[in-house]
Amino acid sequence: MTILTISIILLLGIFTLMAIGVPLAFAAGSLAMVVAYLKFGLPVLAIAHKTVYGLATEYSFLSVPMFILMASLLERSRLARDLYDALNSVFGRVRGGIGYVTLVISVLLAAISGIIGGEIVLLGLVALPQMLRLKYDRNLAIGIVCAGGSLGTMIPPSIVLIVYGLTADVSVHKLFLGSFLPGFLLALFYLIYIAVRCWLDPNAAPKPVEVKQEPFKLSAFLRGVLPTGILILTVFGCIYGGITSITEAANIAVGMTIVIIAVRGELTVAMLAQALTQTLRACGIILWVTFGAAVMVAIYNLSGGQKFVTDVILGLNISPFLTILLMMAIFVVLGMFMDWIGILLLCMPIFVPIVTVLGYDPVWFGVLFSVTMQVAFLSPPFGPAAFYLRSVAPPDITLPVIYRALWPFILIQLFMLALLLAFPEISLFLPNLAR
Repeated sequence: MTILTISIILLLGIFTLMAIGVPLAFAAGSLAMVVAYLKFGLPVLAIAHKTVYGLATEYSFLSVPMFILMASLLERSRLARDLYDALNSVFGRVRGGIGYVTLVISVLLAAISGIIGGEIVLLGLVALPQMLRLKYDRNLAIGIVCAGGSLGTMIPPSIVLIVYGLTADVSVHKLFLGSFLPGFLLALFYLIYIAVRCWLDPNAAPKPVEVKQEPFKLSAFLRGVLPTGILILTVFGCIYGGITSITEAANIAVGMTIVIIAVRGELTVAMLAQALTQTLRACGIILWVTFGAAVMVAIYNLSGGQKFVTDVILGLNISPFLTILLMMAIFVVLGMFMDWIGILLLCMPIFVPIVTVLGYDPVWFGVLFSVTMQVAFLSPPFGPAAFYLRSVAPPDITLPVIYRALWPFILIQLFMLALLLAFPEISLFLPNLAR
């Protein structure tokens, strides 16, 4: 079989298998094994064992289950609700204040855990009913929850960036530094949009006098804000202060989370068991997809796929910048049908070497990928953010309603992507400063 034939078989085969309901992990892995056997014979199947073992024993990968466990514990405690109440007691009197508070909480939760599912569910349970009760524009409320809850893919410690760093052999620490400014800048753009929207359309948010505020209580404020501040300082201080590695920081953060929940009197055996079960399931999905995609890429590269794709892309005779744009377009299109981890594991081993040959920084490319995944999280028909919110939203908020509400935030994400393409220094300033 020629490499062109193999490419066609793998491309059409994986989408066909997924279309009939085969999970990506098993579709990619099994298809790769069949192709490897037909082309190289039985002995080459040992490459699957070598690839899987290498990934399973990667030390940095241990940070992923730790951050997921941390998010699972926070999801089951009242910390996020207390944080919401604390911030709302201060900013709730401002027009659109609950929207601002929701977005700020999104940033804080993203800076703690680095995943999106739990954030959107929490905000959908805590913030969305409040905004709807106070007659916020429904589309604005939905957009704030979904877009804000998706910031975990960019703001460190992002699991997307951790897996990208492991796959592309790029320093995760540099990736965290590179995504720091773009992540908070995107959150700032969301805040600006909310402010402009409330200014242009006063009906989009209630007047301050219409908001019934609970009296400010310092003890309640500290109960919500102080634990969150401690967790953020723990994660960021350990990572950026050079005190520990990212994996060690994740373990320390989990221990700190358990201590905080226990001090608050919320820790139970049932809570811990549920959090561990959720972590096991999430990690199982990630690991199986990682193994399947990694085996496929290993077989494809062994067949000459890396050189084939490089020659095809470079043979288009387009500028390096247009090549990057083509890759971004591929990510956006794939994001409509696949989860981020499948896209990352299938594309990055092939794309990152091309990016390096073109003279671009793989740290910058990783930040670009995290922005395109922001778009993918909100884009139909896959758009996992919409499905997360739908699971806890009122019955009248259907998937079509959610998708219609998200387009202004998708445009903001695309603007952020264009900004990073035009000014790479935004994502490279801190990594270069740390050298």
